[in-house]
Amino acid sequence: MDGILFPTIVMGGLGVTFGVLLAIASKKFHVDVDERQTKIRALLPGANCGGCGFPGCDGYAEACVAGTAKLNCCAAGGAEVAAKIAEIMGVAAEISEPKRAYVRCHGTFDKAVKDCVYHGVHDCREAVVVPGKGPSSCAYGCLGLGTCEKVCVFGAIKIKDGVAVVDRTKCTGCGTCAANCPRGVITLIPEKSEVQVACSNPMKGPFVKKVCSTGCIGCTLCVKACPKGAIKMNGNLAEIDASACVNCGLCASKCPAKAIVNSKATAKPADVSESKEA
Repeated sequence: MDGILFPTIVMGGLGVTFGVLLAIASKKFHVDVDERQTKIRALLPGANCGGCGFPGCDGYAEACVAGTAKLNCCAAGGAEVAAKIAEIMGVAAEISEPKRAYVRCHGTFDKAVKDCVYHGVHDCREAVVVPGKGPSSCAYGCLGLGTCEKVCVFGAIKIKDGVAVVDRTKCTGCGTCAANCPRGVITLIPEKSEVQVACSNPMKGPFVKKVCSTGCIGCTLCVKACPKGAIKMNGNLAEIDASACVNCGLCASKCPAKAIVNSKATAKPADVSESKEA
């Protein structure tokens, strides 16, 4: 019994001693949290998507109080949360234009040429560094392996027919998918933007046509058709200035390769009404 009792007493004594020391240390080294930080954290959606550029909602709340972050960086919370944060901080709310993710590629299985059947790690970030760089012949298009789908905490992006597709009714514009796309195919555009170039291939037309039937061939017909001068050529690739575009859709109707997508024309009636409400 003595062989068991003594070690038990010693361990119990050590436990009590360390417990007392920890209690003293917690009070001695306690750091008061600014009540504004607590209030801001309570406003944030808790998605921890990282779209604000900080390590989760806790990190963003701390940065707001410290003055190292803009108060309208929470894309998931939107303008309403930004206004409430500004009120807590005692400043005027900054107005930011709502954005959404857009995939600059629609080279689906029936449009893009496939070189092989990919059997590697099912992750775009892995596939892009290996020989062959995925199943598609186009080195600039969507790999379709679903990395963006995995990182989106809002379930706003899915892989369909080999290409990522964004559900704009769920997308908050946090940018997590864009940050994790190794080819930079996904970008953030203004929510109001309905007409966009769905291609990222900067090569000349003949090369593009060899790898995808719906890629931009650099014909410049869209540039000539735009009444607002909102389209410019970046090398061989057409680019739309969303700030100048009025969503008339003339460029999309003139594009021979159908590389420009007019969401208003292709959406179902319900989708169009939802986008107007947004």
